[in-house]
Amino acid sequence: MGQSRETAFHAITSTKAAGFMEEAGWLWVTNYGDVDAEYRAVRGGVGMWDLSPLNKWEFRGSDALEAAQRVHTNDILGMRDGRVRYGPFVDEDGLVVDDGTVFRHSAEHLWVCTNGDDRAAYFADATKGLEVEIAYIAPELPSLQIQGPQSRDLVRSIVSGADVDDLRYFTFFPEPVTVGGAPVWLSRTGFSGELGYELFLRPEHAAAVWTAVEDAGATPYGVDIIEPVRVETGMIVTDYDYEPHRRTPFDLGLDRFVALDAHGDFMGKDQLRAVAADPPNRFVTIRLQGEALPEYGATVTIGGQEAGVLTSPATSPLLGPLGLAIVRTDVAAPGRDVEVALPDGSTIGGTIDVLAVYDPTKERPRA
Repeated sequence: MGQSRETAFHAITSTKAAGFMEEAGWLWVTNYGDVDAEYRAVRGGVGMWDLSPLNKWEFRGSDALEAAQRVHTNDILGMRDGRVRYGPFVDEDGLVVDDGTVFRHSAEHLWVCTNGDDRAAYFADATKGLEVEIAYIAPELPSLQIQGPQSRDLVRSIVSGADVDDLRYFTFFPEPVTVGGAPVWLSRTGFSGELGYELFLRPEHAAAVWTAVEDAGATPYGVDIIEPVRVETGMIVTDYDYEPHRRTPFDLGLDRFVALDAHGDFMGKDQLRAVAADPPNRFVTIRLQGEALPEYGATVTIGGQEAGVLTSPATSPLLGPLGLAIVRTDVAAPGRDVEVALPDGSTIGGTIDVLAVYDPTKERPRA
């Protein structure tokens, strides 16, 4: 195994962090010494997270839009400059390979963000015959998330060169703005279920941008709070909630990101149209009973009969023990009682609930 890659912010975070972990070849901050305060910042104030390891790809060329549309199920051809679209990346059978966002700078220039860093061959195979160049740019484009209900006020106070209030949910400024004297690309996106923004920048500007955001009042946070935050809001991660080429978007609650009626064609569209008519599984939250937390991948049963799988467990500071789960459609109604396996062979009780138990209508990030 090679040496873990440090982000452009490491010179700063290494002086503040309580610890680091290695994941997918990068060093991630675990926390900054007070996990409860970090969680409260995201849910009640404003936090900042070094998400530079987010895998980023650049699509350039006359067929850049068509190339992205081939692999992504959302309406990529229908995007305008400055729009961001989220959804799954699929294979020829309509099975999910990854999930992530597409940023349109222009018809010939896109950023594509994925969970996995090993998508080069997948992209190349899917876009054969098209005029597009695809490059992995994560090391050259570090990113910083600013998340929380007070994030707009903070971002407004540090950005010059554009009106932050003009930035709508899932849009970005294609031209750089200025933060801490440095050029950055600003988007209204994030991974928290809250009002939030992301800054994309060049590595040489990392120190200036971090200082500007922290000095404005943001609380740095690490990955220790990410599991409860994402489980509360029903957000998925590759290799935790699904393995590539194993699940359809409908198994993972991504129905609204599959643009079956849009003009663009993507791989597996006909197969997914058939699945959409009668999805066999649904993605839900299970409210767990008791203090013991099941493992990732724990079996979900009803009356001793297998009903699904718990993909991601977490203990929410607000809502207690929860788990994301894929269960059969016929048992997926909220209020249904289930059992979930524990490592020692016993089970605990649980109750099925809606997918995003925290702000299910997404009013907070749209605020």
